Amino acid sequence: MAVQLSAPFAVPFGFSEMPDAPSLNAELRTLFLAREAAGSTYANAQPTMKINPSLFESRFDLFRWPDPCIRRLREFCWSQLHEMIGHTTALDAAAMQALVGHADAWFHITRRGGWFAQHNHPMASWSGVYCVDAGRDDGSRRDSGLLSFTSPTVAASMYVDAANKALRIPFSHDSREFRLQPGQLVLFPSWLVHQVTPFAGDGERITVAFNAWFTVRDGSAR
Repeated sequence: MAVQLSAPFAVPFGFSEMPDAPSLNAELRTLFLAREAAGSTYANAQPTMKINPSLFESRFDLFRWPDPCIRRLREFCWSQLHEMIGHTTALDAAAMQALVGHADAWFHITRRGGWFAQHNHPMASWSGVYCVDAGRDDGSRRDSGLLSFTSPTVAASMYVDAANKALRIPFSHDSREFRLQPGQLVLFPSWLVHQVTPFAGDGERITVAFNAWFTVRDGSAR
């Protein structure tokens, strides 16, 4: 009898593309560069991690800004996240309608040499990263500006030999790395450890990130 493969432990990722991304991203880019130029007015005054000089991190109230381009992005991110929750949970239609979402959101502008260290997002259930501008990679680093996720199967590397060092995805315990493209949205569980590798390129790598958590209509968590 042949062996039947299964992957009983899985991590859900969602990938989506923003319709009419070029026009929206042009508006977002102009807005974000202007807000960066305003200095401390829109910068995160209390970052939870060390921010290197080649990276700007905004305040976490981005989804509450009234700008039309922010409203369009917010609506897109929420709609895609709700769709993903519907695909990955056992919630019925009534339970989905009862969800009340809350979020922190911010933008990063990364220039040559900028990076963001490994971290996850406590006190949230789902997170997302949207790419406004990928920058202009100069080709000097294969891992330039990657959104890199550490495998949660940390015990898998306790012993590596010739029979398990070449496991294929999804069974391998290597990191999963993505070179984001403008208009791309990546959704993932907030507990998953990730980082952004050093950017080697010209221009600005601009992304929006958000953390979401949910209550139900009666105000309780579920």
